[in-house]
Amino acid sequence: MFNLHCHSLLSDGALLPSEIAVRFSSIGYKAIAITDHADYSNIEEVVKSILKFTKNWAKSSVPIKVFPGIELTHLPLDQFKPLARYARKEGIKIIVGHGETLAEPVIKGTNRAALVADIDILAHPGLITEEDAEFAKKRKIFLEITSRQSHAISNRHVAEVALKIGANLILNMDAHEPEDIIPPSGLIETGIRAGLTQAQAETTFNKVEDFLLKK
Repeated sequence: MFNLHCHSLLSDGALLPSEIAVRFSSIGYKAIAITDHADYSNIEEVVKSILKFTKNWAKSSVPIKVFPGIELTHLPLDQFKPLARYARKEGIKIIVGHGETLAEPVIKGTNRAALVADIDILAHPGLITEEDAEFAKKRKIFLEITSRQSHAISNRHVAEVALKIGANLILNMDAHEPEDIIPPSGLIETGIRAGLTQAQAETTFNKVEDFLLKK
């Protein structure tokens, strides 16, 4: 099982990356990505720190793969492309775009601006349009269904649109605190509450596994 969206002390999370890895490993996860918030103010420091951590992660001691990631968050629309390009060039493997959640004020057009950039996941995309879901499908970008309560209010809409269009879905936590970290069965239940069948929810993990094999 996998979770490709969580935050550490490198941004607004409560745990060190090593603590996150140990906690996820202890409940059965095979791989995670630590995707701390980034914009022009901190991207160099966050990228450098998470790459240093993942390059030194001792998987032999704790059997979980940790991918270096970032979440491009609340950016002016024209900044998604250059910051994604910078992160990818430096070696970041998982790039999340902070989508148009209903829980926070987000610049209109953020979903499309993120999808145009070199991202892997559009997080909590709110009331995403079918047009943007089609674009995500074309670019093979995952649309997120999240267990984070504040962002989860649009999960059912995201699931309905993605299933209609045939876009790839991903089940993620957007974990910030220890209590946000739930077992794989909890992520499956998140998908089911959003309207997926058990089989559809489980299939999302198969697609993520195929994606990670290329990373």
